[in-house]
Amino acid sequence: MGKFVITTRSNGEFQFNLKAGNGQTILTSEGYSTKSACANGIESVKTNSQDDSRYDKKESSSGKPYFNLKAGNGQIIGASEMYESTSARDNGIASVKSNAPDAATDDQTA
Repeated sequence: MGKFVITTRSNGEFQFNLKAGNGQTILTSEGYSTKSACANGIESVKTNSQDDSRYDKKESSSGKPYFNLKAGNGQIIGASEMYESTSARDNGIASVKSNAPDAATDDQTA
């Protein structure tokens, strides 16, 4: 089962990573100024992860596929790693869809 891991960045901002059951990070958030805003971001991922239209499939300048997960207002709430192929990226999206809804939260800032 997946989990959201909340950590603190070197600049003091909070961020979360969604990790799959194998421990691999499948989605990384932006930085948040407060822990409560970070928790709201996690809830947004849980809600929006089930909607295919919220996934923005992209390609980096070096040709590597990746995706962003967007909220209903169009704001990016999570970004994937860079993948070697579009099929690997699509597997990453499927992993977010299966792991996010029931993922526990592991707050490593406390």
